[in-house]
Amino acid sequence: MDKIYLYNTLTKTVDEFRPREEGRVSMYTCGPTVYHFAHIGNLRSYIMEDVLEKFLGYVGYDVKRVMNITDVGHLASDGDTGEDKMVAGAKREGKSVMELAKFYEDAFFEDCRQLNIKTPDVIERATDCIAEYIALIERLFENGFAYEAGGNVYFDTSKLKDYYALTGHSSDDLLVGVRDDVDEDGNKRNKSDFVLWFTKSKFDSQELKWDSPWGVGYPGWHIECSAISMKHLGEYLDLHCGGVDNIFPHHTNEIAQSEAAIGHPWCGHWFHVQHLNDRSGKMSKSKGNILTVSVLREKGYDPIVYRMFCLQSHYRKPLEFTFETLDNSVAAYDRLINRIAAINDDGEVDMGAFESYRARFIENVGNDLNTSLGLTVLYDLLKDDLNGSTKRAIIADLDTVFCLNLLNGGKLEENSDELREYVEGMIFERIEAKKNKNYARADEIRNELALKGIVLKDTKEGTTWSMA
Repeated sequence: MDKIYLYNTLTKTVDEFRPREEGRVSMYTCGPTVYHFAHIGNLRSYIMEDVLEKFLGYVGYDVKRVMNITDVGHLASDGDTGEDKMVAGAKREGKSVMELAKFYEDAFFEDCRQLNIKTPDVIERATDCIAEYIALIERLFENGFAYEAGGNVYFDTSKLKDYYALTGHSSDDLLVGVRDDVDEDGNKRNKSDFVLWFTKSKFDSQELKWDSPWGVGYPGWHIECSAISMKHLGEYLDLHCGGVDNIFPHHTNEIAQSEAAIGHPWCGHWFHVQHLNDRSGKMSKSKGNILTVSVLREKGYDPIVYRMFCLQSHYRKPLEFTFETLDNSVAAYDRLINRIAAINDDGEVDMGAFESYRARFIENVGNDLNTSLGLTVLYDLLKDDLNGSTKRAIIADLDTVFCLNLLNGGKLEENSDELREYVEGMIFERIEAKKNKNYARADEIRNELALKGIVLKDTKEGTTWSMA
């Protein structure tokens, strides 16, 4: 097995990645809170996690990736106050919470499909694991780490030796939270304590509530990922991923409650992706400065170009988005596709060259997931005097990680599963647009498909499609 080195947020160093079981990786990635569309800043993290998973598979690991869908418990404030984001979203759109969750979950996975992001092996909705949260909280009570106050159940961070191990800060550095506007909860014994189960909060209109030993209520956001990870991956986790805004308090709290419950170290390696910024700062739903995959598509950009835009930068560096820089990626992608399209299959594949390029790719990308150096390998290959068959074989091999549709002109192949999934996803979006009386968007989808040679036909039984 080739050695891979990744920056570990826990140790603050680039470490050799060593899963507990040889050849196997247990991987957890924090999923979306499905109260709105994911913006392209969110999706930068999912793209880089996808590349990491595929690269681990490329070097021979058997990866099992689990991801949650947060459809309850994520409040507007990290101070455990404010309204549940799902409830606020449902009010905004005049839907039930579950209708809202289903719509935005479907939209999220459609975005992922258009970005060639692999669907995780396990997807678990938060609302399907209430029994697991209750069992984990009961273990925390048994171990002396949980208490009741003001009707809610809290985790007592004062019982931990190093609550701030992941952040490297002290309690004076991080007063309450760092993500959005934060209010402090007066029921807490310590300012860093956090809610495990809500029974008394600003939740009079909370649609989703469950019985528990502590009263009717709902889980806190942080407990969800710990319980879902343990349900599917056990009490030892090799790799936990997310955006840097998850480091505190979410991932810090995950470590605290998980290790307090199981009594031993939980996750050995933490992988975090830096923010996508625009010229006004971090892209954020709360600030309203967001761009979605749909908006990019409406402006004429292929979502795969955004994937390439992300791969051209290192995941640990903040990335500034402008349409000018995206246009540069469009030009670079088009040149790349055209150069590859001009390569003919001729001669036998030179396996020595194939293995040499593969080894160089692993060395470059395996140095803290350096995708820009990985792309350099591809460009060097195009300048090599190898025969066409060898070049195309190597490109196909590298593209199992890049997933930039390099060998088919950037297009989906006719009769492929990818094409069928793409068209069906677009038809679904068109149906939703028409339901919402957004007929302009429905027409745009039909025209966009027509440009790709795909013809839609509306019938009494539904919409069918065919290649022109």
